[in-house]
Amino acid sequence: MRIEEQPPLPSVGGVEPLRTALNQYLNRIARQINGTSEGSISAHHGASTAAPTTGTWAVGDFVLNATPAEAGAGGSKYVIHGWRCTASGTPGTWLELRCLTGN
Repeated sequence: MRIEEQPPLPSVGGVEPLRTALNQYLNRIARQINGTSEGSISAHHGASTAAPTTGTWAVGDFVLNATPAEAGAGGSKYVIHGWRCTASGTPGTWLELRCLTGN
């Protein structure tokens, strides 16, 4: 989920419908922020199963790996945490961010 910059809020009906809509909107924001801080993949808008092949990206952009799995040979196994853009462009140049597992 991505936080809406212009949430649809009621403009008629008085205070109560507005209060209800704001409460629902703030609850969605809280769930996403809490999920992100706790590492929940469902809270990340930019998660993918591979480095981007389309779109315009800037140096430093990061895409989280939505399907991490251990890879590599015994003694040097790793998990791909995500991909970091190292050269701006469409789609830019991406490098894997690998985390060694110790296995």
